Amino acid sequence: MRARAIAEALAVAGCEVHLVTGGRPFDERLPRGVRTVQLPPIHVDDAQMKPLRDATGNPIDDAYREQRRRLLIAEFDSIAPAAVLFETFPFGRRALHFELLPLLERIDARRPRPLVVASIRDILQRRRNAERERETVELARRAFDAIFVHGDPRFIALETTFPLAPELDVPIRYTGFVTAPGHSEPFSTNGARREVIVSAGGGAVGVALLRAAIDARSRSRLCAAAPWRLLVGNNSSDSELALLARAAGAGISVERARADFQALLARAAISVSQAGYNTVLDVMRSGARAVLVPFAEHGETEQQTRAQRLRELGMAIVVEGSEDLAAALAAAVDEAAASHDWARWDFDCDGARRSAELVVEMIEQRAGATP
Repeated sequence: MRARAIAEALAVAGCEVHLVTGGRPFDERLPRGVRTVQLPPIHVDDAQMKPLRDATGNPIDDAYREQRRRLLIAEFDSIAPAAVLFETFPFGRRALHFELLPLLERIDARRPRPLVVASIRDILQRRRNAERERETVELARRAFDAIFVHGDPRFIALETTFPLAPELDVPIRYTGFVTAPGHSEPFSTNGARREVIVSAGGGAVGVALLRAAIDARSRSRLCAAAPWRLLVGNNSSDSELALLARAAGAGISVERARADFQALLARAAISVSQAGYNTVLDVMRSGARAVLVPFAEHGETEQQTRAQRLRELGMAIVVEGSEDLAAALAAAVDEAAASHDWARWDFDCDGARRSAELVVEMIEQRAGATP
């Protein structure tokens, strides 16, 4: 989402933009005014990031890697860009070094050399391997001209989750949070808020959260009579959707994730979700009260860190490590509904436009042109 939003903002700023994507083809609209290039897709099953799988679900082989590497470098040669933005890399995407490191070599060999920018979210996965963090620092120093942190330092600073940030010796620019195009301002709605919305992505963790929510409604003291809406991620199977729908009783609707998610939230009293970057932004800006169940499998720390910070600020109730998830959810929803002291989200959310401005400024400074 961040890459799409920034690409569209760059196009609005007058740039010719090429968005090269290597994941599954977009299931949402393509960014306006942007040429999108789809590499042979790869995906992963979970946060362990291995094995990398192709579109049919088979582990990729060396031939598949070579095909992606060749196509990526061919696109770079054809475009001859003034600037290249890498999403997450070098602070993540280690599994894609087979294609990204050769691209960096190609960039470094081109004259004039394009600007190279790392585009990263506000909170990084904490690494246990100090050597890998050191490798990241060395690569950033050697190959990158700037690091765009898509967050607000008042919320969290880069060094909180990347302690070696002071050693990067690369300009760090906080852009503000990146939201969907046209949605940098908070949503507003008229009328009473009653609905509880529960949203989750695909996979076993998301389905478990939705199942627990069905049980939690009857255990809630304050929200048992309110309508609950369960939004099932597009990665969940039709059979999982059907099972949830059969388990839901009166007053609970079950449906696929919807394109108007932000508008639904703007009419909701409470949102129950995991704590990913995009979902949290949607919830915070909607005015719905957040109950967060951060994803924490396979040593993942990003969502936990975000949820804990929101709890510190009085903007969320957090459910962690509960053996009886349904009971914990019911208690959390009741706590959110009963609270009389709920803090308001007031952080910069104009990150796409600001990112585009920074790229244009850097290109003009490199060219010596008058802005």
